[in-house]
Amino acid sequence: KRIAEFAIDAIRVANQTLVDKEDPTRGFVNIRVGFHSGPVVSNVVGSRNPRFCLFGDTVNTASRMESNSAANRIHCSSASAELLKIQHPNLRLNPRGTIEVKGKGDMETFWVNEDAAVQSQ
Repeated sequence: KRIAEFAIDAIRVANQTLVDKEDPTRGFVNIRVGFHSGPVVSNVVGSRNPRFCLFGDTVNTASRMESNSAANRIHCSSASAELLKIQHPNLRLNPRGTIEVKGKGDMETFWVNEDAAVQSQ
């Protein structure tokens, strides 16, 4: 629920941010968002410049959701959609259908909050 709400807010704010303040004709920032739900492993990597990192198939699948998304839209897996139906029943989920996801094969995916995405374009 919190990730979906964050994504909605991130798109709204991006769409209000000029690409170039000195040349408003260049328009506003457009982003695409994707997420997936599942288990991950985390650790701090490095000693000179330590970074907190997440590892696992869930991270890779979330990345695929983002790369298969579209400008100003939120794309999620069926695993995330099932959780959203429970945690945020009023949030609109529209089936995107089955898509080919690199490294995963065919996956059923969903657009999140499609009404707001259409309004922002």
